[in-house]
Amino acid sequence: MTAISAQMVKELREKTGAGIMDCKEALSECDGDISKSVDFLRKKGLATAAKRAGRTMKEGAVQAYIHTGNKLGVLVEVDCETDFVAKSDDFKEFVKNIAMHIAAANPVSITSSDVPEEIINKEKEIYRAQALEMGKPEKIIDKIAEGKLSKYFKENCLLNQMYVRNPDLTIADLLNELIAKIGENITIKRFARFQVGES
Repeated sequence: MTAISAQMVKELREKTGAGIMDCKEALSECDGDISKSVDFLRKKGLATAAKRAGRTMKEGAVQAYIHTGNKLGVLVEVDCETDFVAKSDDFKEFVKNIAMHIAAANPVSITSSDVPEEIINKEKEIYRAQALEMGKPEKIIDKIAEGKLSKYFKENCLLNQMYVRNPDLTIADLLNELIAKIGENITIKRFARFQVGES
């Protein structure tokens, strides 16, 4: 059993933002392995997020982000349970980062279930046509289209996207880490992205 030093706890805290006790528990569970401990804490964050999902949220913030040159702007609403959290630096920073991410990554929706049916049908049609063009057998065309649609969701739905400032994390990971750290249910409610010349 590896002895857990203060330096190890400090390093894990810097990597994850988790509390001291959570870091100690993770390091103990993972025999002092930092990268395994990071995964342990991320999974714990997911469990914490799932437990809090049913709680009502009446607080939060709307954040605007206007990109240099005033040609691109984003409005995003992120909700939480209490005014105390809504005013916290961690929450404000998260909302600001999400607005900037939306400006950069241009998601079509928050989750795959929010993607409009007509977009899904259009994408499937394109993928089927591409597969036929490549001479793929008819019986596997739908399977290919489903696989490509799954990739489309990963790249175009906000929670599935890799965070532009840290491509090791998805936006869902970032959100779950904040929920685990703050101890409150938080949700990205809606967003709008405006770009000059786009309808």
